[in-house]
Amino acid sequence: MAKLKLVLAIAISALMAVSCCSKAQQQPNTLKDALAGKFYIGTAMNVDQITGKDTAAIAVIKQQFNSIVAENCMKSMYLQPKEGEFFFDLADQFVQFGEENNMNIIGHCLIWHSQAPAWFFVDDKGKDVSREVLIERMKNHITTIVGHYKGRINGWDVVNEAIMEDGSLRKSKFYEIIGDDFMKLAFQFAHEADPDAELYYNDYNEWHVGKRDAIVAMVKDFQANGIRIDAIGMQGHFGMDYPQLDEYQAAMDAYAAAGVKVMVTELDMSALPRPGQNTGANIADVEEYQASLNPFTEGLSEEVSAEWTKRMAEFFQLFIDNSDKIQRVTMWGVSDATSWKNDFPVRGRTDYPLLFDRNHQPKPIVQKIIDMANAAQTAQ
Repeated sequence: MAKLKLVLAIAISALMAVSCCSKAQQQPNTLKDALAGKFYIGTAMNVDQITGKDTAAIAVIKQQFNSIVAENCMKSMYLQPKEGEFFFDLADQFVQFGEENNMNIIGHCLIWHSQAPAWFFVDDKGKDVSREVLIERMKNHITTIVGHYKGRINGWDVVNEAIMEDGSLRKSKFYEIIGDDFMKLAFQFAHEADPDAELYYNDYNEWHVGKRDAIVAMVKDFQANGIRIDAIGMQGHFGMDYPQLDEYQAAMDAYAAAGVKVMVTELDMSALPRPGQNTGANIADVEEYQASLNPFTEGLSEEVSAEWTKRMAEFFQLFIDNSDKIQRVTMWGVSDATSWKNDFPVRGRTDYPLLFDRNHQPKPIVQKIIDMANAAQTAQ
């Protein structure tokens, strides 16, 4: 009997060991698999990736991400450089890549004061057009593009960066010529062109109280007037000392309480010192190069790398903890090698803001994110 009990005990132990090993082997080991059921994990694609030239980045995108957005090729200066002349070639390739790889596809962006063609706002004499003309041009631009991709784009960044940190509207040509209803009109035109597509407002520094409160007021105004808006895109251009996690949490709570989802968009985190107090992402705010602002030309020090990893992990833990509010987290690029942060806000710097290094290898943060997501799943 004693021998029988011993045999049974050994057998049970072996089965338990096999079971534990099997469960460990079943743990997701990519970002998109680990975060499945929580939110999409996405990346921006540049021209070399869209056209198939950057094969190393494409492999990472297919393996790790399940959502994509075009970094530049869907902005108005590229899609309609001259009035009535639309160039969809690159954007078509981008959408086709997303469809072939079963991606959540985001259109970025329909109306933005920057990277807009000059003709959009002037007549043949170079003077500002009337409100009526600009509305018609805006409607034609939105209707043509959204209509072209009707049923193929999951969601659109309809208006980009229209609100200042103090809550006032940016004095863009759209605002100056049309007035403060240009955003309502843009969302209305987008919805009419594709009633099934989700519609987003996208901006940076949305954790600033003035901007946050203005966005909440805008959402409520849209809702009261029957204008569709599904989510707020919170651009995640972070630094090592901004924003604070509680500031970001408060903003997410405010947007969720207003009845919209949150998208963490354009996520990167600079490891470099920032000049002055600028925390924005206005591409016109370029600073003069100084060697003191480019201290890691040969790679991050171990200390800074560890600090960067810890801080990025804290934000991803925040995202995982708030997955009931967050629909998508999108990195603004695949690898450090091609990140726009190498040139902003100081041109010529060497920065390290993304999840994959210059050789397209995952940084330690990637496994940390996967482990945190798996732990959250196990705890449920």
